[in-house]
Amino acid sequence: MAEGTRNGTQGAADGGAPEQGGAWRGWREAAHAALYGPDGFYRRAAGPAAHFRTSVHASPLFAGAVARLLRRVDDALGRPAVLDFVDMAAGHGELAAGVLAALPEDVAARTRAYAVEIADRPAGLDPRIAWCPRPPEGTRGLLFANEWLDNVPVDVAETDAAGRVRRVLVRDDGTERPGGPVTGEDAAWLARWWPLPAAPGARAEIGLPRDTAWAAAVATLDRGLAVAVDYAHTAAARPRFGTLTGFRDGRETRAVPDGSCDITAHVALDACALPGARLLPQRAALRALGVSGARPPLALASTRPAAYVRALASAGEAAELTAPGGLGDFGWLLQPVGVPDPLADTDG
Repeated sequence: MAEGTRNGTQGAADGGAPEQGGAWRGWREAAHAALYGPDGFYRRAAGPAAHFRTSVHASPLFAGAVARLLRRVDDALGRPAVLDFVDMAAGHGELAAGVLAALPEDVAARTRAYAVEIADRPAGLDPRIAWCPRPPEGTRGLLFANEWLDNVPVDVAETDAAGRVRRVLVRDDGTERPGGPVTGEDAAWLARWWPLPAAPGARAEIGLPRDTAWAAAVATLDRGLAVAVDYAHTAAARPRFGTLTGFRDGRETRAVPDGSCDITAHVALDACALPGARLLPQRAALRALGVSGARPPLALASTRPAAYVRALASAGEAAELTAPGGLGDFGWLLQPVGVPDPLADTDG
């Protein structure tokens, strides 16, 4: 969404030429075309929910927690006449609609909601939600980016047999080959955030475009809080062979940049963080916002059986959102802008 494509010269510079399977080009350029081009994956009517399950789709508890976070930001802002909520990479607007539904009536009446998405506005979306291709400037409130940065395309680097770090080139059918050496800002980013060992085959995703996209999104906030939630890793535990993968019809699959599948890679959230930011695991953030997987007391089953069943279902959904090894391991990057951190008392 906030990601811009390269100028188209990378493939030619690395010896790209049209042939069966398509031209050779870097993964950033190839994935951008596959996801956001005229016939790209994210321009299709089915939307992301048809292919993978996010926290938003797992349970309305997630939207309720985001609504409570928005209310904390509202308090930090002094309860302004207009409170903004910006949903980045909104899909079909499910999160924005869920947040509005979860807010008290008096807060919802002051809330101006934006769904940021390149696809067309879905039919039947709450008319209170503005649909836009980029985040509006000068907002005051909460900018929330759930699984957006993992879809900001990045180039892939790999160490060759001589220990040199080279850009990986790919064709539309997913075939790869080594390209030229990684240089300039990309090389500097790798050296700072994801230094590759000399061992052949070590891979990394060059996260500089995500850092830039996140900084641009944060800059649209006049005051408030920006939050990025994503598959993430930090410098202490970068995966040796990278994380680039695909999703199609609810299943993980090989990343193929032909528009047939989602193309995603985990996010180096520590590299994205601006001064004053803080990282938390999702389980800690959600628990601080009232989402608990604790089972209801068994006594409730005999006194109020219907309430017990509802509470049990809610506990199951909360457990999925906070589960170790699953959604609970997602990273939350909290970036306050001119206000105190609303989750300042939360430990990771």
